[in-house]
Amino acid sequence: MNGFEWGAFAVNLAWAAAAALGVMLVTFVIAVRKGLHRVVDVAWGVGFTAVAVVTCLASAGGGDPGRRYLVTALTAVWGLRLAAHIAWRGRGHGEDPRYEKLLSKASGNRNLYALRMVYLLQGALVWLVSLPVQAAQYIDGPLSGLAVAGTAVWLLGMFFEAVGDAQLARFKRDPANRGRVMDRGLWRWTRHPNYFGDFCVWWGLFLIACDSLGAAAAVAVAPVVMSLLLIRGSGKPLLERHMAERPGYAEYVARTSGFFPRPPR
Repeated sequence: MNGFEWGAFAVNLAWAAAAALGVMLVTFVIAVRKGLHRVVDVAWGVGFTAVAVVTCLASAGGGDPGRRYLVTALTAVWGLRLAAHIAWRGRGHGEDPRYEKLLSKASGNRNLYALRMVYLLQGALVWLVSLPVQAAQYIDGPLSGLAVAGTAVWLLGMFFEAVGDAQLARFKRDPANRGRVMDRGLWRWTRHPNYFGDFCVWWGLFLIACDSLGAAAAVAVAPVVMSLLLIRGSGKPLLERHMAERPGYAEYVARTSGFFPRPPR
């Protein structure tokens, strides 16, 4: 296995935190001016991209250049595509009901409450989940088969996420589908192809960091946290509660996998 630059990685943790925090604070200012906190969803992908780029710059002269550029490119492609998709999807809409519900709990200033409960929390999650991207850039030695496998898993994830999003957007554009449940394409195989795609993206990036056993052990918590968010946290459960009353959704649930793709029943 390859060596790992522990000291440089430890310093980078602060740089990465600053990058994630900076993106969230800028987004908070924009959100307050627009009166829409839903823009923080766009910042999610941008934050990961910022961490990857800052880490790539900070690790110059250390680590393996091929691995550094690979994880930076993979993270940026995923993050910027996601940010662009969310920005396009949300254009012309008002506040997200999730944030309206959250902000209704504020006992004081709603914006400061949002800063604490949304922006700073998401910044911390960006820092935590991006640990494999940070660590991979401080691993010495050439790319191994694990990095190739990780890239393949990432590609599978990007396929499910990007194609699933495109299929859903095309479905929604057709007025004949208003009120209907999307059960075509990848959505026949899993009720959440985009979330399954995210799952694969982050386990793929973790596999690239597994070129060093020490690095892998240090950052293994990151893909686990992302998986829990998608499967048990703010991803799948929240969306399914929102969809539960839609006509035909119970039948869709009965015949379609809840997360991992499989042929429909």
